[in-house]
Amino acid sequence: MDNKKLLVLSDTHGNVSALKTVLNWAKNRLPPDGTIYAAAFLGDGLSDLRPATDVTGFFCDWKLVSGNNDYGIQMPESFTFDFAGHSFFICHGHRYSMYGGYHALVTAARSSGADIALSGHSHVPYYKTVNGIKLINPGSVGRPRSRLGATFAVIECLENEKIIVEFYKINDNGTVRKAKI
Repeated sequence: MDNKKLLVLSDTHGNVSALKTVLNWAKNRLPPDGTIYAAAFLGDGLSDLRPATDVTGFFCDWKLVSGNNDYGIQMPESFTFDFAGHSFFICHGHRYSMYGGYHALVTAARSSGADIALSGHSHVPYYKTVNGIKLINPGSVGRPRSRLGATFAVIECLENEKIIVEFYKINDNGTVRKAKI
């Protein structure tokens, strides 16, 4: 298995410009060595995807869930998928009492057989392991609430089943750089 990368983003809230920045950045980093990109969008901005992908030409295997602000869009609120030897539970996060701790999210992920849970909603990036489940929130592309500003994540799944999680920040001038959370 080649190393595979999963682009993870959430909460664009109508900021198509910031989303286009992320997708152009990802498109320009698609390596010629066969590394595979897929992407997970964790809600609150699903209607932003079509215009951003059409303009940037960044097309991949999208995993999509709806958020509490994705009105009129029929998408699941959560589901589990397998990618590069891992099982990912994805949700927006608003149904899992994110502000009161991680118990509900960890329970849902474990019940679905996942070893990694991806969620948005809080607009604040984090990566932690709770009771054996890796929890990753990419932050917000469109309306950040962290000191870092607008962020997203890339998860690299290595051949030995380890993962590397890197966070990236969108600068005010439209460039992207690695961020430390």
